[in-house]
Amino acid sequence: MAGPPAGRAAARTAAPSVGDGSFVVTESAPETVALGERLGRIARAGELICLWGDLGAGKTQLAKGIALGLDIADTVNSPTFVLMAEYAGRLPLFHVDLYRLADAGDALAGGLVDERQEDGLTVVEWPDRMGSVLPAARLDVRIAGTAEEPRRIELVAGGVQYQRYLEAAG
Repeated sequence: MAGPPAGRAAARTAAPSVGDGSFVVTESAPETVALGERLGRIARAGELICLWGDLGAGKTQLAKGIALGLDIADTVNSPTFVLMAEYAGRLPLFHVDLYRLADAGDALAGGLVDERQEDGLTVVEWPDRMGSVLPAARLDVRIAGTAEEPRRIELVAGGVQYQRYLEAAG
């Protein structure tokens, strides 16, 4: 798959280790969607889920499942070219894709973070672009694997309010 946009370094910041983790292996895209649906079912307003992984790892598949768990009927696609897509459901879903941004300044200047997100669930692909403005209170979902490989998915709770996701993933 293609690398980062021209002019951008290929290296990315690793997801920080902020709490106890849990591992899940999914063998297919439908299994990854099902995991996301379990996470979406327990989501609460104001929470943040960060999806870490290479291109083709399954971040958008997981986001599709989260949307199902939020009772969202719309088709969820990667918002790479629009940066953020908003969907109505049990909670609003703010699906953010920062792949094309250089850093947090671009995200903040573009208005991708605002008070509306307090009323819904925010899911961020490529959260490393937020750098130091990425809150510690969040759920990190690290996805390893691409193409037809099984996915090894690690969930890391950045605070006690996110521990229930680890249980739901199992």
